[in-house]
Amino acid sequence: MVTRRRKYPVGIQTFSEIIEKGYVYVDKTDLVWQLADYAKYIFLSRPRRFGKSLLSSTLHSYFAGERNLFEGLKIMELEQEWKRYPVLHFDLSGAKNMPVQGVKDELGRLLGEYEKLYGTNPSESSPGMRMAGLVNRAYEQTGEQVVVIIDEYDAPLLDVLHDDQQLADMREVMQEFYQRLKMLDPKLKFCFITGITKFSQLSIFSTINNLMNVTMIPQFSAICGITENELVTTLHEDIELLAQKNDISYEEMHAKLKNRYDGYHFSKQSEEVYNPFSLIKAFMSGEVDNYWFDSGTPTFLIRQMKRFHTDITSLDNMEVPSSAFDKPTEAMDDALPLLYQSGYLTIRTYDKESQMYLIALPNQEVRVGYAEGLLPAYIGLKSKDVQAGFALKFWRALKQSDINLAMREMQSYLASIPYVEGFKKKLEDAATAEGFYEYTLYLIFSMLNIYVRTQVKCTGGRTDMVVWMPDTIYVFELKAGGTAEEALKQIDDKGYAIPYTADERKVVKVGVAFDTETRNISSWLTDII
Repeated sequence: MVTRRRKYPVGIQTFSEIIEKGYVYVDKTDLVWQLADYAKYIFLSRPRRFGKSLLSSTLHSYFAGERNLFEGLKIMELEQEWKRYPVLHFDLSGAKNMPVQGVKDELGRLLGEYEKLYGTNPSESSPGMRMAGLVNRAYEQTGEQVVVIIDEYDAPLLDVLHDDQQLADMREVMQEFYQRLKMLDPKLKFCFITGITKFSQLSIFSTINNLMNVTMIPQFSAICGITENELVTTLHEDIELLAQKNDISYEEMHAKLKNRYDGYHFSKQSEEVYNPFSLIKAFMSGEVDNYWFDSGTPTFLIRQMKRFHTDITSLDNMEVPSSAFDKPTEAMDDALPLLYQSGYLTIRTYDKESQMYLIALPNQEVRVGYAEGLLPAYIGLKSKDVQAGFALKFWRALKQSDINLAMREMQSYLASIPYVEGFKKKLEDAATAEGFYEYTLYLIFSMLNIYVRTQVKCTGGRTDMVVWMPDTIYVFELKAGGTAEEALKQIDDKGYAIPYTADERKVVKVGVAFDTETRNISSWLTDII
């Protein structure tokens, strides 16, 4: 039995603090060394809470020559010189949700910290001029080229994506700050920039034409996040501790963690990566839960999805070309790139012949958070209402393969849904559209941790909805204004259930009719294959 106390760095993003205070650390320093040697200007995109800031801090310590922090780590077998360079490290996460002047003030505050060290020049009035002055003085005073690290570079821009004028004004400020980097090239040793998205019209991408985007390069696919190998080696003891706390076996806990937090792929040949924030939070709290969404679904993402009328039921297991991942943020015509960059979707597989990616929701945590964040935005349903009373009864009925009881629970529940004010017009518009009921059922199933897919392709067409339970697969056909008999007949005529007959589980066909007046289930019929 493991009894030693382990310290977990939840919320700690500074490499030196993690090392000096003995927190659990998964050694990525070999990849850090490779990244530093890969190119002079590098951009990396990863979802929030995925370790970008810790990576930035590790690079800071490496270039600052803090060799003592790396004793015993992989980089010691690779680095020989340990030369010390002046480092200017800017974290722009504090500039979120600010007006233009507030962002200018925040940039001024960040620059001011380094101006205490390298001095100021009264003629440098703008943020970009002040940064250029800092680089010049640091270079002159140390005799060494300067390292510039900019973490969360896009933070000031994301929350104004929906407003063209605000976006233009904010972009002008940020362009002035970033465009100096190209001019400073002879005095720069290394420049590392992180963010969630790629704004191509910023000078950072248009003028630094040799900026290497390593976001989808296989070599660096695991530089943020925890791999399977790292979990079962470096964090093996932590799985044991968590298993003991929950009175289950190591193997059972490993499976729970994999189902909840694994599944991310960041390139064509990427190994699967676990969400590091949620994994460490689970070890610290002693409970496997949904932690990534503690701060809620990002407002900018909800706004863009509503702006592009995103069909939320079609995103799981969708084939897309590689160009779908690299669209400039300000030129997007759908929310797919943002959903991928934000971590709500990930690469499942890549087909070399067609050059198409299959994207999907990565794991159970995202599936639940996806539903919780989108229930209010799309159908006006408050997520907490799904959990109140109905959830357990409905889930138990499905688990027991009692589809009739489950449908009665659903019918009763839909009659009592408290819709948020402001969605009445939307509901009226959607009353005759089967898509609305598909949305509603899809989100409710997802909210209950039930694996569901909509518009599933088969030789006969597209199945409205397929639900997977441990012992049963349910094939649904929905009819708005039609009859349950018509829905069940369509399943048979089109052969919607045939693809699942080879599965060991029982297959149940469910034809469901919705009343467009009451916006509820009017009848249903089932048939077992």
